[in-house]
Amino acid sequence: GKSLDEKTPLLRANDAMSEHGSRLLKHLGYDAEATGGLKANIGLEQEIFLVPRDEYYRRPDLQFTGRTIMGKLPARDQEMCDHYMAPPSLANPALACMQEMQDECWRIGIPLKTRHREVAPGQYEFAPLYGYNTTQVDQNIMVMQIIEEVAARHGLAALLQEKPFNDVNGSGKHNNWSLATEDGIMMLHPTKINKATGNPAAFAVIMSAIVAAVNEHGDLMRMSIASPGNDFRLGACEAPPAIVSTYLGDDMTFYLSHFKDGKGEGGYEPQTKTLDLGTHEVLPFEVPAEDRNRTSPFPYGGARFEFRAVGSSQNVSMVNTVLNTIVAEKFAEYSDRIDAGEDVNDIARQSLNENWKVIFNGDNYDEAMQQELTDRGIWRIDSGVEAIATLTAKKNVDLFQKMNVLTAEECESRQHILHDHYTGTVEMEAKCLIDMIQQNIIPSVKEAGVGPLSDLESAVGTLKAAVSEIHGAENSYKAAQLSRVLRLETMIDIRAVCDAAEEVVPANLWTLATYKELLFLDSHTTVTPESETNFYDE
Repeated sequence: GKSLDEKTPLLRANDAMSEHGSRLLKHLGYDAEATGGLKANIGLEQEIFLVPRDEYYRRPDLQFTGRTIMGKLPARDQEMCDHYMAPPSLANPALACMQEMQDECWRIGIPLKTRHREVAPGQYEFAPLYGYNTTQVDQNIMVMQIIEEVAARHGLAALLQEKPFNDVNGSGKHNNWSLATEDGIMMLHPTKINKATGNPAAFAVIMSAIVAAVNEHGDLMRMSIASPGNDFRLGACEAPPAIVSTYLGDDMTFYLSHFKDGKGEGGYEPQTKTLDLGTHEVLPFEVPAEDRNRTSPFPYGGARFEFRAVGSSQNVSMVNTVLNTIVAEKFAEYSDRIDAGEDVNDIARQSLNENWKVIFNGDNYDEAMQQELTDRGIWRIDSGVEAIATLTAKKNVDLFQKMNVLTAEECESRQHILHDHYTGTVEMEAKCLIDMIQQNIIPSVKEAGVGPLSDLESAVGTLKAAVSEIHGAENSYKAAQLSRVLRLETMIDIRAVCDAAEEVVPANLWTLATYKELLFLDSHTTVTPESETNFYDE
């Protein structure tokens, strides 16, 4: 039968990765098939915003679309980074709310190991224990539902959308991805995989395949994160840009460079450095010489890669389907060539030389560096609509069919659905903006006697005409393209008009909840629990 669900392609991709990864490992010296094959493990960092529920009810855009489609910044936002560095406060309901979320998840076997504040005001994060990818995907879907349900009990609303507020950090679901044998040998841990295979070059060979997969199929990686909310998040504040490179760090890059140039085949030994704080109370201690690069969309972080560009509201099945499929193809290619008589190390060296350009250890936020990556020919697709359209590119359909993950028909159906989803999202936002202008902003401007009244009135006609044009589009792709123009050009211009009105209308006449009222729980909410929460361990 044909698959229209999210999980079936992921299960197929898992099978492909296990089959061809086991083939490659056998050539490297370890019989993974004898112990059950391979598995892909992931850990999903779930970021959210918590806002006062009474203020949430005063924002139709948050209620219907999950993001604010207008609203000016308050005098303070995230300049001081004090929200990130502070523990959850007892002065607002967030801590008790997060504790209950953890408790509800624990009751059904989902251990949310960490909870903490994030960078933007009102932003928080949970992270579970690492686990098998299909299990983690299923559990994350339940976690998102529990987060929304429990927040309401505490007088809060949980926002899962990627960019609910303009000009402060958006939310991601960092997809930490790794491979292992079923008996627990981590393939991205240099010491462990080299020891298991008895092959000092095993890790370098595996890494070369992953580097090649990212370089050749960066378009599919970009497609997998093309959620509507990522339109505003990618390349803004905390999220990496829509240019798909990988960060390996100077030590790893140096090691692979020597390997590809034939200067050595020894094991990779990451460097450490000593931190000496100059106090008697804290003695000098060793730390890794390098941290992960937070500006990279796909950095290596020690035994795993972290796909940082994934959106917070996403079901990450497609993300992991793509990762497993593109790597499985490389494992299969290597194995076929070894079966034909080629040397595995020569294959890996050739692959690194051909795909080296995708490795980038610099600042992905720097516009000059972004131009350098673009000039290198790295996959760069700024438009989520165009990224979705790559799903039916010939090379990608051939890939999915070759790996028995998706048929051509299944690729096409998904592309239509993703474009329709994008268009539907934008249409709701546009209709919401029309209502807010007519029912809230224009009445406030008239009552105050100040503000851009004529511009607001003409904006309503502009929005209605754009929605009508989308309805007349000849197909889902064209409708999505028109929707993107409406969202990222027309609506942004109209937002500026709305924000200009908010700036001059007296606060007592402005009927919509403001960023000041939505974002700052510490200064705008109080804790008055009706009864003590009973947790599972009590």
